[in-house]
Amino acid sequence: MSSTEPPVARPEPPGHYDIPPPPAVPPLSATAIDLRVGKRLLWVGGGAYPLENVTRVYTYLLKPKRKEATMLFLRRLGIILSVAFALTILGGITSIASQSAAGGIVTFVWLGAVAALVFSLVELYSVLTSPVQYVLAVETSGPSIAMVTSRDPHQLDALVGSIVHAIENPEAEFQVRVERLMVNPRNYYFGDNVNMYGGTGNVGVSHA
Repeated sequence: MSSTEPPVARPEPPGHYDIPPPPAVPPLSATAIDLRVGKRLLWVGGGAYPLENVTRVYTYLLKPKRKEATMLFLRRLGIILSVAFALTILGGITSIASQSAAGGIVTFVWLGAVAALVFSLVELYSVLTSPVQYVLAVETSGPSIAMVTSRDPHQLDALVGSIVHAIENPEAEFQVRVERLMVNPRNYYFGDNVNMYGGTGNVGVSHA
């Protein structure tokens, strides 16, 4: 009479358990830099700013100069067309003496006008398509100013308090990752927009 024994469970070799892999760490942005405070210095990337020289820390929206760029384009358009039409009329008047020479001059004038218009349109497009940036600005007692941005605006708002805390507490230290500000300075307003009322004897300003 034969007896059957239940199969003996064998332990699985190590490394074969059904455990999900750890989540992948997202890669850092190519423009990411360190912002840190240590030994009474504020480091923004490779630049160092003594905390005692910091006069203002704030966040604001960095806006492109869209209105100015549009007005500049319209002025250029008026000048280009005025010059082109004036030279065309002048070429028509002088065509009696030399029709071929006048035709060549008019063609050259309009080719130059088209090239100038294309250049102006490219400049206008670059400003109109520039995005609004939410930035953290650190001003010093000198002409230096440090500006960074972040994908998370709340991070910048919190950094204002952290930097102010570090200014008031010499032992404070911290380090975070932020984004380098990659913009064309000519396309943006920097600092406060201030309206001055009255032409003489100004004693105050009103922030826009």
